[in-house]
Amino acid sequence: MTLKQDLGQRIQHLRKGKKLTQEVLAEMVGIDPKNISKIENGNNYPAAETLSAIAKALDVDVYELFVFNTIPYEQMREELLNAIENNRTLLYLYKCLKSCKN
Repeated sequence: MTLKQDLGQRIQHLRKGKKLTQEVLAEMVGIDPKNISKIENGNNYPAAETLSAIAKALDVDVYELFVFNTIPYEQMREELLNAIENNRTLLYLYKCLKSCKN
């Protein structure tokens, strides 16, 4: 799958999660609904301004549009719980989280 396709699927997933139609998202972003369809189908890559507007409309940071998580949440949760059983890993994770807050 190409980056355009991954991005399009991610936008579609976030849009549907907010229960928005393509038409409503397009209106919020200020573009034609056909463009939202082309982006979600992986046929068009949006301009930087459009990406920013899409992220704002979906109430996410721009980088979150590029988070293509293929790991099921239950598997991720299990792996994290197993990782924190190790004190050294727990300390590392704590430091990472603490630095993210600042």
